[in-house]
Amino acid sequence: MRPDDIITHAPTADVVARETARLPAPSPEAEESLRRILEAATRPSTPTPWPTLLLEARGKMDSRSAEPATSHRGGLTGMALVLAKRAFRFTFQPFINELLRKQVEFNESILDALATLHDVQREQSRAQAAWRNEQERRMAQLEASGAPPASRRRSARRGR
Repeated sequence: MRPDDIITHAPTADVVARETARLPAPSPEAEESLRRILEAATRPSTPTPWPTLLLEARGKMDSRSAEPATSHRGGLTGMALVLAKRAFRFTFQPFINELLRKQVEFNESILDALATLHDVQREQSRAQAAWRNEQERRMAQLEASGAPPASRRRSARRGR
């Protein structure tokens, strides 16, 4: 197929509008079904809190902060070590922040991407459930009308 076969200037919009006006009106059931499908597709996604499985990682996202300085040693030695650790952290915190800045940015971007993937998956699951409900509703209508399934109609035409 060539592009010229697809792109045309004819028919004009007026011709398409006239031909559309000659189409038969759809049944109320078909209109209602289409309305439900379009409403489900255009419904905005609801904002959700962070996924539970990412909450702990979100709390640990900033690797620049450290736990409070502690020591397992008691007495003056333990207090001196804690004081030395606090002094080291206070003195070198600007350097630590600069060293870990790119890591923190990376952690934030990864967690944002994971949260986005989670939201997309949730929306796809919702759309799939709506589609499945619509198919089950259509199947129930066909069964209620007594129409044979397509596989039985094909086999009857083949003479089986």
